[in-house]
Amino acid sequence: MMILVAGPYRSGTNDDPALMAKNLHRLEAVTLSLFRAGHLPMIGEWVALPLWHLAGGKTPGDAAWQEILYPVAHHLLDRCDAILRLPGESKGADEDVRLATERGLPVYNRLDDVPGVSRI
Repeated sequence: MMILVAGPYRSGTNDDPALMAKNLHRLEAVTLSLFRAGHLPMIGEWVALPLWHLAGGKTPGDAAWQEILYPVAHHLLDRCDAILRLPGESKGADEDVRLATERGLPVYNRLDDVPGVSRI
């Protein structure tokens, strides 16, 4: 399965780049386990951040951010088979879960709940 990993990225950081990087690292920390279990992990920021920079984005929340960040995650959900929602407050991740549920996609709240992962 292609699995969107969702959780806090900007939330709770006050737009501090170091804290945002730390949050991205938390999202990425589960991706190798997903891959080794035979899944293709995807994080929206992996796609969105380069596009945001190319669009001239300068600060989180600016016009380019609004144009790109959430829409990328929503487009990815059209192609994903499931979502892994990591802990932490995040309006964006909550919206991803809402959309995934609406579309009938499985939503996992723990890495060990993803098929194949707990057997590694």
